[in-house]
Amino acid sequence: METGSPEETGIPGAELEWRGLQPALMRVRRLLVVVWAGVLAVVTGLILGLLVGPAWAALALVPVAGAAWCWRLVGRNWRSWRYAERADDLLISRGVLWREQTVVPYGRMQLVEVTSGPVERRFGLATVQLHTAAAATDATIPGLDPAEAERLRDRLTELGEARSAGL
Repeated sequence: METGSPEETGIPGAELEWRGLQPALMRVRRLLVVVWAGVLAVVTGLILGLLVGPAWAALALVPVAGAAWCWRLVGRNWRSWRYAERADDLLISRGVLWREQTVVPYGRMQLVEVTSGPVERRFGLATVQLHTAAAATDATIPGLDPAEAERLRDRLTELGEARSAGL
């Protein structure tokens, strides 16, 4: 858990209790990078080796180098994701080069879903999807513990119903 000052977050008010994502999300994304890079390297090596010549098969190292670069980027991206609950809205912050901060007012939420695909379930992860009155302000929080995702869904649904009742 992190706390952010208004100067760090760009949002006036009291300090926030920021929550990060589960480390398992970083492992899942890195596993996908390695698998895809491995497949690309083998296919590239076989095609170039058989069609052009064995010397050209060395270009199969390009996907491996790309995987090494992506490995580092996945870690930086994972560290950039965080969310915080405030009295009237939910804040979601992400991004390394281009920081994006999404503010989702509880009263605008129409649907809160918890999803978990087969890979996510295998690694004990879930995703919370927030659907709002304006499709442009929909938001997603990936890589949560399933119990935390359900707690967040229940809390956001409760707060959304309470805030929208006054509209």
